[in-house]
Amino acid sequence: MTITSFTKLKHYENVNINSIKKVIEIVSTELTPRLEKLAQGKQSSRFFKESRRSPEWMVSEAALKACPSQRVCSLASPRVPVDGWRPDRPLLAPLSVAVKTAKPSPRICHLAQPKRAKMVLTEAPSVESSTHAFGIPTPPSSRILQLASPKQVHAQHVLSRPVSGPVPDRVLKAVASESLQTLARPKTRQALFEGYDPYRVSPAARAATASPRLIELSLPLPRKCKSQ
Repeated sequence: MTITSFTKLKHYENVNINSIKKVIEIVSTELTPRLEKLAQGKQSSRFFKESRRSPEWMVSEAALKACPSQRVCSLASPRVPVDGWRPDRPLLAPLSVAVKTAKPSPRICHLAQPKRAKMVLTEAPSVESSTHAFGIPTPPSSRILQLASPKQVHAQHVLSRPVSGPVPDRVLKAVASESLQTLARPKTRQALFEGYDPYRVSPAARAATASPRLIELSLPLPRKCKSQ
């Protein structure tokens, strides 16, 4: 049946026009070369070799007609359990009807109750009769009292010096001299990006003469020198 227009579809029953439109749109679209290439099946590599064994093994006629020996039949039989072996006991053992219908005795009901802790209440001699103390009070020993006492500070212990100390008046009123002001100023020099060379040696250092003390200190120790 060929359909030329959508107006003829109204004469047919149980026909969804929207579904027919989608089918026609899908059929009318053209695939790009990229989609056609992806739709093709993947070809096997040229290095692939059919070396895998088939899951279906061929059985020879001799094997089909062979009769097993007594040794093969004995090995094929399942292993018999050892004498005295018993299967595992089930976790939930079935209860008999007598156990289900049994009625416990008063003694069993008494033993089944939880044990209650007994509390000894004694009346304190120096306290009113309305108040009670738990147990009998016992005085601590001298060793316990010695251990319970806080540790005393040593006689020569000195407290830490406070961070903010008092400044005397003469220091507050002192005036710095010109020499102190020049020494307090930081040494000005150029930064590295401005052309400062930290490895440059001044001409005065090059023309300086070492004193005998410096020469003595620059020499290695006699015990570290090897005798030639």
